[in-house]
Amino acid sequence: MILKKILLISTTVAMAACSTQVAPPAIPKDSKIEQQVDSVLSKMTLDEKIGQMTELAIDVLGDFENGEFKLDDAKVHKAIAEFKVGSFLNAPGPVAQSREKWQEIIGKIQAVSMKEIGIPCVYGLDQTHGTTYTLDGTLFPQNINIAASFNPDLAYESARITAYETRAANCPWTYSPTVDMARDPRWSRVWESFGEDCLVNSVMGSSAVRGYQGDDPNHIPADRIATSVKHYMGYSMPRTGKDRTPAYISESDLREKCFAPFKACVEAGALTIMANSGSINGVPVHASYELLTKWLKEDLGWDGILITDWADINNLYTREHIAANKKEAIQIAINAGIDMAMEPYDLSFCTLLKELVEEGKVPMSRIDDAVRRVLRLKFRLNLFERPNTSSEDYPLFGGKEHAELALHAAEESQILLKNKDNILPLVKGKKLLVTGPNANSMRCLNGGWSYSWQGHLADRFAEKYNTIYEALSNKFGIENVRLEQGVTYKPEGSYTEENEPEIEKAVAAARNVDIIIACIGENSYCETPGNLSDLAISANQSKLVKALAATGKPIILIINGGRPRIINDLEPLAKGIINILLPGNYGGDALANILAGDVNPSGKMPYTYPRNQAELTTYDYRVSEEMDKMEGAYDYDAVISVQWPFGYGLSYTTFEYSNFQTNAASFTAEDELHFSIDVTNSGTRAGKEVVMLFSRDLVASLTPESRRLRAFDKVELQPGETKTVTMSIKGSDLAFVGADGKWILEQGDFRMQSGNQTVNITCSKTHIWDTPNK
Repeated sequence: MILKKILLISTTVAMAACSTQVAPPAIPKDSKIEQQVDSVLSKMTLDEKIGQMTELAIDVLGDFENGEFKLDDAKVHKAIAEFKVGSFLNAPGPVAQSREKWQEIIGKIQAVSMKEIGIPCVYGLDQTHGTTYTLDGTLFPQNINIAASFNPDLAYESARITAYETRAANCPWTYSPTVDMARDPRWSRVWESFGEDCLVNSVMGSSAVRGYQGDDPNHIPADRIATSVKHYMGYSMPRTGKDRTPAYISESDLREKCFAPFKACVEAGALTIMANSGSINGVPVHASYELLTKWLKEDLGWDGILITDWADINNLYTREHIAANKKEAIQIAINAGIDMAMEPYDLSFCTLLKELVEEGKVPMSRIDDAVRRVLRLKFRLNLFERPNTSSEDYPLFGGKEHAELALHAAEESQILLKNKDNILPLVKGKKLLVTGPNANSMRCLNGGWSYSWQGHLADRFAEKYNTIYEALSNKFGIENVRLEQGVTYKPEGSYTEENEPEIEKAVAAARNVDIIIACIGENSYCETPGNLSDLAISANQSKLVKALAATGKPIILIINGGRPRIINDLEPLAKGIINILLPGNYGGDALANILAGDVNPSGKMPYTYPRNQAELTTYDYRVSEEMDKMEGAYDYDAVISVQWPFGYGLSYTTFEYSNFQTNAASFTAEDELHFSIDVTNSGTRAGKEVVMLFSRDLVASLTPESRRLRAFDKVELQPGETKTVTMSIKGSDLAFVGADGKWILEQGDFRMQSGNQTVNITCSKTHIWDTPNK
């Protein structure tokens, strides 16, 4: 389709399609809410309608006085009374505020909103791994850790508690979860996602949606919040690996993988979705009627809000150059299906959109559709009857119960990657050197979106929690633990800034200890400031580890960061390796428990960890990429070589798989397939094992993938115990999107795998779907 045809599609056709649902409602209609929406809408002026489609940053409404943010009455009046703005976002600064400050800020905005326009504001915060922007709340491990746990209950519970504590601060909406697949390790937002696999993102993302919102999306309880699933879609697959840069994705990968987690979240009741800031195949997503309206709203029957990311309508003319100016950019985005514009500092959106409506370039039917969606959200949140919540109603805020879950999530999500000669768990009484830049930093444990956007203030705000060094001192005795970092980051600087190294001090300290705990990785970052040009670990950190290895003392490497960094020359130097990712405020304590053997590690790699800079792949690569398929003139070095594969992770015990069976050696698209396998704990410690079910299409009309994750379960086994694990899928789950863009399940053989066990099954009949979704 020609770009201009997509962008300048006729208003009549666009709105006819927009008003036609081709699928049952994703969220069942509530007749009372729909009547309330219609009643309010019928009384609204055009200015009021456009105001409901506008979202401003909190900084527009006030200023800082003596370090404290104060709302400015005149600015509040202008935004709400004059421009009728219906939504605000972000923390002032942006820096985390106390519950009392949030009550003051949001409470005053709501009072003015109800007085001036009779419609409550909906306030949003990026509470991405706990109460990110609320002081003294609970911070959980980042999404990448939740993925590594392979435990959907943790996704649900961490979201539920985040919702509870966010509502304690009078905020009803969060821009979370992120279900962009982390397909490129260069990308600066790997850690915000649930890893590289679309099924894991679907399961964890939908679990988080239910945790945030509860079981009835039409009636969000006072201890739950609305979600904004992001970033729809393909955002995580830029060609350059840089944030917010163009992606080029086949339609089959778009439909089959990128779309799947968003579809799952919509089916779980997600009330809002945030659009991808970039472009796909040359078309900016904010301008794509096909993706925004056709795929999401029509094909799924979804009646929620599509919101832009930060000032992204502007990008249509300032960066993408598909519009001549802001007015034309607004026309394109709103007609494509955007319902609310995150216009953080610019009220001209309201003026220009009004002009477009008056000129007939944006039809009133499109405005009414968008405003209905906004009002529907506010009624679903019960904001008309209860615009504010009170901190007193949330006595568990920041308490022991929530802390225990955060610690448990950190423990289940840390990944044992190497344990040569069973050096772990550590023998008590050993003298330890804790070294490396990540050894004594809360900032490193939390990553971005932690008290501030870049997470650079975490050491200031999370002082009461334990760094790795502090946690190990508590666990093993301060007399047995020495800190000499050798390499340090600059306080509150960018994530790449390191101080002048003092490696010789660390080497000298190593001579008087038994074991070296080398904590390496990354400092915190978020979004574009986290872009990189080199995946290797920093030169100073590499020199530190090599110098320490030369002492002959055994090294335990602790990898702590938001994405993989190349360490192929350091891995052989270590006897033990644990990848803790970004485990949050309790990550140091969780690591200490694992090192001491109080907790048996059970995390698995949520992404493929590359071995070399120029060998970046995912676990579901096409079979033609395997070296043994290259022959003759094409017999070149195409080895699929990785440091650690997706799904890899060791335990302090061992597990054996046997008796892999299925209920259907032959199947069709309509059949339910059940696979059972016996898993035995053959070691001496209790442990948890992630049981995974993979498929491989042996012959297909498109080159098949090497394997594809179809189901997973996590079980706990005592020594010697055997459990039969059953995983079920639909026959249609083995379909793929063909070259023509249609779903197809082809007649032929599939190899199913769990652990080291395989079984072949046969599809007896080809099935092609005429609808866009199976």
